[in-house]
Amino acid sequence: MKSNTASARLVTNSLHTEYFSTGWMAFEFLVGLYSGLKAGSILLIAFGLDSFLEIISGSTLIWRLRKEANGAPSAEIKRSEQRSSLIVGTILLLLAVYVVFVSVTNLVTHQAADASTSGIAIAIASVILMPILMLRKRALGKALHSPALIEDGMCNITCAYMAGTVLVGALLTALFGWWWADSIAALVLVYFIASEGWEAFQTGRGKD
Repeated sequence: MKSNTASARLVTNSLHTEYFSTGWMAFEFLVGLYSGLKAGSILLIAFGLDSFLEIISGSTLIWRLRKEANGAPSAEIKRSEQRSSLIVGTILLLLAVYVVFVSVTNLVTHQAADASTSGIAIAIASVILMPILMLRKRALGKALHSPALIEDGMCNITCAYMAGTVLVGALLTALFGWWWADSIAALVLVYFIASEGWEAFQTGRGKD
């Protein structure tokens, strides 16, 4: 009885964490995308689009946790995780291609991004919040023996890397007038996007 109660409590805590995380990602998506479009910053646009993908990832994990809470078979849970990983991985890889294309175009045309106070603010908040969410999801994932929950926490760390890259690009542009900083930083960002996308894609195909 105690074991079942403890497991149920872990699932409930995990659900609450995912609800908060997904809600924050929705806010981050709206602010990041709006700020990026307004400032003409490919970094902020990519940051916002990645947040949207994490909404999909978080929503799928909520679905998976609710299945466990309702006693669904483990095979059914595994299939849903793989399907979601395949979709998210494919979208992330396409996002990486998009970032490369727009960044190279901006470099060729000397297109510079404007400053965005709201974009910088949301990036700072993400740099602080994302590692906290990652640590909590890792602890809960280990306790539940859920690799999916641990992997979702790693998505938060990728988001923190992306937010840090946004800050570097914005500061270099604002302080030194380096018009190319936003595009170069975005190309660095492709590494994190593509790495996360490829890992998710491989997981979705059932490969280690």
